[in-house]
Amino acid sequence: EQGARMAGFGGYDMPIQYATGILAEHLWTRASCGLFDVSHMGPCFLDLPELGGAEAHARIAAVFEPLVCADIRGLKPGEQKLTLLLNPAGGVLDGLMVARPAEPESQRRLYIVVNAGTKEADFARIEAAASGQAQLTRRDAGALVALQGPQAEAVLAALFPEIASDLSAMTFMTYRALTLRSGGVLHVTRSGYTGEDGFEFQLEAAEAEGVVRRLLADARVKPIGLGARDSVRLEARMCLYGHDLDETTSPIEAALAWTV
Repeated sequence: EQGARMAGFGGYDMPIQYATGILAEHLWTRASCGLFDVSHMGPCFLDLPELGGAEAHARIAAVFEPLVCADIRGLKPGEQKLTLLLNPAGGVLDGLMVARPAEPESQRRLYIVVNAGTKEADFARIEAAASGQAQLTRRDAGALVALQGPQAEAVLAALFPEIASDLSAMTFMTYRALTLRSGGVLHVTRSGYTGEDGFEFQLEAAEAEGVVRRLLADARVKPIGLGARDSVRLEARMCLYGHDLDETTSPIEAALAWTV
């Protein structure tokens, strides 16, 4: 309906660009608000099997931390971090986002989003590391939407006014599970891979189309394809696994020592 040119990517049929073209989409994201369908990505939860008490976060961090180069135990409540999944030689297997919930009752959990092209292997590695200790729950059967650009907060607040103050209070690289008026929970991070302010949020498959149609009805929002997603992240000097990184590259060689 939106005039997308589609192509296969990671087993999904994805929009490469829309009718206005990649350059116009790139500039619109920088000036207003771009809507990216990133449902091909790999969101998941990693949970301890029980509540876990005061040391719950330290225990779930100990399960995941051997796989990556970040200080997972040191995450503050509600903090999100970019990290790298490494092989035994220190080569990069994927770049991923990991967050610690803000809510006290959820400290036994990590929220993780892996890349589409590597998600099956990533999930398998996480499950192997978690065996007998924690449970991996995939959330990639639903939708993951990224709103990116200087108008992103205003747009999302207009769509969900009941959580507008929560969205405003979120700073860059934070994560919240926010309850909507409908009773549903919106898992939202203030992050993205464009160099702009923005949010990524999960939706159940059944409600995704309605929400996206409401977003696209806002004059500040236009759909953005994979072509402009690649150009904005490249302009912002953000690495993409499979293009700028692979398992022969260490974080240090990739100038990503800050992730270690």
